[in-house]
Amino acid sequence: MKFTLEKPAPNYSARAGRLELSHGEVLTPVFMPVGTNSTVKTLTMEQLKETEAQIILANAYHLYLRPGADLIEEAGGLHRWSNWERPILTDSGGFQVFSHGRFGKSKITEDGVFFKDPWSGKEHFIGPEESINIQNKLGADIIMAFDDCPKLPSTTCELETSLDRTHRWAIQCQNTHKKKDLQALFLIVQGGSSENLRQKSIEFISNLNPEGIAIGGVSVGETREDIYRITAFTLSKLPKDKPRYLMGVGTPEDLIFGVLCGADMFDCVMPTRIARHGTFYTNEGRKIIKNAGFINDFSSLDKNCTCYSCLNHTKAYIRHLFKASEPTGPTLLSIHNIYFLTNLIKNLRQSIINNTLSNFLSQHPLTPHEMIKRYFLYGFRQAKASIKDTIS
Repeated sequence: MKFTLEKPAPNYSARAGRLELSHGEVLTPVFMPVGTNSTVKTLTMEQLKETEAQIILANAYHLYLRPGADLIEEAGGLHRWSNWERPILTDSGGFQVFSHGRFGKSKITEDGVFFKDPWSGKEHFIGPEESINIQNKLGADIIMAFDDCPKLPSTTCELETSLDRTHRWAIQCQNTHKKKDLQALFLIVQGGSSENLRQKSIEFISNLNPEGIAIGGVSVGETREDIYRITAFTLSKLPKDKPRYLMGVGTPEDLIFGVLCGADMFDCVMPTRIARHGTFYTNEGRKIIKNAGFINDFSSLDKNCTCYSCLNHTKAYIRHLFKASEPTGPTLLSIHNIYFLTNLIKNLRQSIINNTLSNFLSQHPLTPHEMIKRYFLYGFRQAKASIKDTIS
């Protein structure tokens, strides 16, 4: 993997970059649709390509359980298995196995996690070495370290114990990784809502010199203000020459804030999840296609959108599909929602390249005064503090 920082934005911490991976180039900042089971729900790979998705995410935990990493390796790896020729990132499954712990379905040890298969009830074990071996078999371009995602709320003592475990496992992941020439391994910064622990994690993970650094444990139950504060703080302290991946964040507003603070990569299940329930993104906010107001609305889902759904179908038609329980309805909204995010972040990137980011923000309806205020409250303050630390 090669990461090139092309251009920083004046007045903000936003930046435009470029990732060269085994299966192609990715322009950053970038939004990655989530294809948990090696498919983005309701879409074919051709439909997904038309959304202009550059890279997708698959989940090692789910694929380990079904159909199994060995079978996918036998098929030639995830790219051949799914017929997706562009880059893929696999999440380690750490978040999934730890989330089971909230319901008493997993047991954390210093070596890894014991958990039960939600379908068969069979007990399994995944630790850092097992996770990396699974991901080596899957063959994604970027693989993630196995980390301990702490539950919320947690005491300071619990957060420290969790963080030490994440750091030990990061070293084990690096030592286990066998396909360094084909797969880039990203390590993960944790620390909950504590700036002191986040700083400790940033220093530890950065000293391991990973190819990329991810911010984990964000948007897992904190308040909105804590999410903004920790996101801005952590991004301001990360090395500038590494790609920065803000995990699990992907609403339009959060993408804008994350880009302003200097994040390069994002993923979220939200665009397809809400689409399956009839919600779609617009520049005026979210709307629900099932509402009666769309019965005879023959306009597109969002004005000026050029996705397949907006170019070919009306709100009235798509509403009818939902009311008739036709599966094409969720597909059309999923296409639109993913394209909406990939197009938003593409325009953000272009505004960075063109030195027009301030104009973009002032004109875009999803960047109200409150969003800019949040950036200058958290992001700009942290960026200035980071520069001061560097100089001193």
